[in-house]
Amino acid sequence: MKISIITICFNSESTIVRALESVKAQSYRSIEHIIVDGGSTDNTLSLVKQHAREGSVIISEPDEGIYDAMSKGVKLATGDSIGVLNSDDFLADDQCIAEVVKAFNQNPDSDMVFGDVVFINPDQSDGVTRYYSSAHFRPWKLRFGWMPPHPATYVRKSVYDRFGTYKKHYKISADYERFVRWLLVEKIKYARFDKILVVMQEGGVSTKNIANRVLLNKEIVQACRENGVRTNLFMLLFKIPFKLFELVKKPSRRLNFSYSPEIQNKYP
Repeated sequence: MKISIITICFNSESTIVRALESVKAQSYRSIEHIIVDGGSTDNTLSLVKQHAREGSVIISEPDEGIYDAMSKGVKLATGDSIGVLNSDDFLADDQCIAEVVKAFNQNPDSDMVFGDVVFINPDQSDGVTRYYSSAHFRPWKLRFGWMPPHPATYVRKSVYDRFGTYKKHYKISADYERFVRWLLVEKIKYARFDKILVVMQEGGVSTKNIANRVLLNKEIVQACRENGVRTNLFMLLFKIPFKLFELVKKPSRRLNFSYSPEIQNKYP
């Protein structure tokens, strides 16, 4: 199985090396890394060319936002399965993609597999700040604002070919709409496996301020309604206690975040 990993970036010089090195370190070798740069004006593109794995696909041009860039990556992908790794995130260890392939092999009827993610704050020395587990996800929970962690999800390319990719009119929640469309409407089959796949940096676009959190929830409601799924803002409030629990739950094992001297020096 060939795995395509899409990384989109724009002026990401402070984090892109970490993402690139984590892909390059994977023990599983049949990986296609597609880097879609939005026309960065800093040192991002130079770092990409220095640190991307050999044979990576690199494009740099203006885009219409993050989901337009992701869709560009999907169109370029030639792998059997596709995942997204953001430029400020990184794969949790060198076995992540091997575990993704194993999950597909063990669940041959599944169109989608996903694991877990953790969040870190680089300004804090105590490591993980939040553990986002997909263990209790069920498709019906999408009505209440729950979805699998997008960066820990890998989907067969045939699903994109049949059911489409990200919708550009969403600013924050096109990934959510995609899950609603695929899991609730098209009812594709999925499998969850117990592994932390991605380490995410706190302060992503959907949670960096109150305005974005409000927009996120409005777009979640919109995503459900566009697909004929009933929900409302009040129903989304039910996820709050579970989100708070994620702040106190910790992984059962210590994670190794280092892949290279650059990462070791910055995130010891």
